[in-house]
Amino acid sequence: MFENKNDQQTPLSDLGEFALIDHLTKHFKVGQASTVSSIGDDAAVLEFKDKQIVVSTDLLIEGIHFDLSYMPLEHLGYKAVVVNLSDVCAMNAVASQITVSIAVSNRFPLEALEALYSGIHKAAKYYNVDVVGGDTTSSTRGMIISVTAIGSASKERIVRRSGAKPNDLLVVTGDLGGAYLGLQVLEREKEVFKVNPNNQPDLEPYTYLVERQLKPEARTDIISLLESLEVIPTSMIDISDGLSSEVLHLCKSSKVGCDLYEDKIPLDPQMMTTCEEFNVDSTTIAINGGEDYELLFTIDQSDFDKIKGNPNLTVIGFIKEQSDGAHLVTRSETRVPIEAKGWKSFNA
Repeated sequence: MFENKNDQQTPLSDLGEFALIDHLTKHFKVGQASTVSSIGDDAAVLEFKDKQIVVSTDLLIEGIHFDLSYMPLEHLGYKAVVVNLSDVCAMNAVASQITVSIAVSNRFPLEALEALYSGIHKAAKYYNVDVVGGDTTSSTRGMIISVTAIGSASKERIVRRSGAKPNDLLVVTGDLGGAYLGLQVLEREKEVFKVNPNNQPDLEPYTYLVERQLKPEARTDIISLLESLEVIPTSMIDISDGLSSEVLHLCKSSKVGCDLYEDKIPLDPQMMTTCEEFNVDSTTIAINGGEDYELLFTIDQSDFDKIKGNPNLTVIGFIKEQSDGAHLVTRSETRVPIEAKGWKSFNA
């Protein structure tokens, strides 16, 4: 986790836009050979030789994507970077630069933005990406963060959602459902705090779940792992909106069906015991939870021996013809149609 900063509050009006940008970005150093020119000009200059470029942008909006009553600003800055790097990973590419734009209301002092950018700096340093630009502006209410990630890969290693074919294996990294349960724990403790502000939450039994929600990690390690195993997935997507939604995205883009096996879905023990405490079904949470930022991909069966037994990877399903549809095969061997019940941006 991160350190708490002091309580001093400096109005942003004391600096102005350009001095604010200089102040917040003074610690960012250029480390990528592809970064020719960074912050300080009207645009960054990048140079990539013999590679294809991937670009991804995400918005995080206060009250929709994060709640500052339990999301520390330093963690928020870190997470804002991670969710974009995860999209680059989903293309089997390596991120090298990001831009960061923010809109904030006058309730945020300079020290709040320093905490936010401290998290951004930690993520950029950990994942070896350069912060090469962005924008700052005012907001009438709350905070909005937009991060754009830029990455690259050789043409033959770029992976899209549309390449899965019948008889491919469906593979997932890590474990699922932890981030959603972490959110439920935080929301529960928030309600308890509203009733009794003197009551301090005991999050020790939920450490893994809370960290999955507040400080997720992008699976950049999987990209290098697949390269070392000489495996190029036939399709890939990251799990941001829930496994059910992402499976259907892959099936739709690739024009295939699939069988997803309930008993193969990887679950963390802390996640399973917390499901029992909350009286919810662990499979339902794992399939529909979202924000795990694991990778879901398909491989040709000929590559199975290369990944077999690897603790980072779990085969959870089998790609079929489109006419067969997408189904969850339960532990009782019942085939249930998969429905997208994960995050939907424009639902009430």
